Amino acid sequence: MSEKSMLPSRFLFCLITISIFLLVLSSLFLLQFSDSSFIPNSVFKLILVNSTSVYFEPSGKEEQTKVPIVSSVASLVDGKTPMAREGDCQISNASKKTDALGQGRRKGCDRNQAHLLVYMYDLPPDFHFGLLGWTGKANQTWPNVSNPGQIPSYPGGLNLQHSIEYWLTLDLLSSNSLNVVRPCNAIRVKNSSQADIIFVPFFSSLSYNRHSRLHGKEKVSANKILQDKLVDFLMGQDEWKKLGGMDHLILAHHPNSMLDARKKLGSAMFVLADFGRYPVEIANVDKDVIAPYKHVLRSNPAAESATFEGRPILVYFQGAIYRKDGGAIRQELYYLLKDEKDVHFTFGSVRGNGINGASEGMASSKFCLNIAGDTPSSNRLFDAIVSHCVPVIISDEIELPFEDVLDYSEFCIFVHASDAVKSGFLLNLLRGIKREKWTKMWERLKEIAHHFEYQYPSQQGDAVDMIWGAVSRKISSIQNKLHRKNRYSRSQMLLKMN
Repeated sequence: MSEKSMLPSRFLFCLITISIFLLVLSSLFLLQFSDSSFIPNSVFKLILVNSTSVYFEPSGKEEQTKVPIVSSVASLVDGKTPMAREGDCQISNASKKTDALGQGRRKGCDRNQAHLLVYMYDLPPDFHFGLLGWTGKANQTWPNVSNPGQIPSYPGGLNLQHSIEYWLTLDLLSSNSLNVVRPCNAIRVKNSSQADIIFVPFFSSLSYNRHSRLHGKEKVSANKILQDKLVDFLMGQDEWKKLGGMDHLILAHHPNSMLDARKKLGSAMFVLADFGRYPVEIANVDKDVIAPYKHVLRSNPAAESATFEGRPILVYFQGAIYRKDGGAIRQELYYLLKDEKDVHFTFGSVRGNGINGASEGMASSKFCLNIAGDTPSSNRLFDAIVSHCVPVIISDEIELPFEDVLDYSEFCIFVHASDAVKSGFLLNLLRGIKREKWTKMWERLKEIAHHFEYQYPSQQGDAVDMIWGAVSRKISSIQNKLHRKNRYSRSQMLLKMN
């Protein structure tokens, strides 16, 4: 080929090379200066690909953020704890991310990434942190959650097991703080018209535990007075009147909390421990959320968890034995199992060295019994989970947290109460589970245990994060009811107008 004939080809090659270079350069420029007013925000949107969220950061870095809980059930159930907390929505001074051009920057939650927009009433402190003895400055409703030293602590012992209201309220308050690193699934909004759900910050379990008894010449308990005030407040709010409370979220984790108000507020979504003391028209699995107890025993680190051979006790139970209602089965099992050589079945409480003793006992046992008591559930199940002791659930009416995304049969044994009290049935069943099968369940326990941890700040996939996910999944049910209710209402309005 002559040199003249090669000139057009060389020219074309140079032109293509220069064009590619300019395209790459302009792309970098756009991403680097995406905060400028001449770049429309619509360019940077959340893109869903195979149930995975991809968000194009203004920093010039394409960051793939896996959606915890809601967008992908498979990713939640795989049991793998993320190596890096990609779901964190904020960047602290201590650990700033550095973008592609080396410029560290700090950011808050993007509302477009949140799965749940939450409006929270600014109730007086008497309903929440005031119950913990907190008193703020004049006209101060909330403690400064950016400063851990100013956050009042929750009382310990068995009070902790129903402390769910405390953890969720703290998490919502921190969602607007740039100094707190947490998942970006639920964000507090200031305008109720923008919210998916309306949160009622009443520490109802603490109110019951501390103020349900009469003192001195009192004729009405402080707990009942707070409930009455809450009902009056809610009934007077436009937000409640709009949908009759259907889009409100009320936490009543202690089985006896909200006893005086629950019927009047039954249209709201409740967060409960179980449905044992609720009529089905007030609380049910279709509209309400079951949340785990805060475990009382210490968590067993996965690396230190004893294997099959390191757990000499076959079956473990320690607690109250003589219970009423459905809990009468505990007494029957006690007399069946108490004399078996590899079974620990005794009375016990949190007093003295009770918690430490129970922690050591569960961590040394292959199977831990979770038997119905006064109510279908107890914190014993969650103590067993964090101890990596395979739970044996003997409670026919139990409802379990997050069961729409967690398959409990992978790490629990379920036994009907009628079978459990048959002589020899339970021990024959458990002794028949060999090392390989038990180890598979034990490994799964270590994978999912973090879903039952309450902490502040919350972390991706922990109990707080999982509860918000469960609430988010219930919202579609609310929308379905509203849409069905509106089937003929618009047509009737048109007829009236004509």
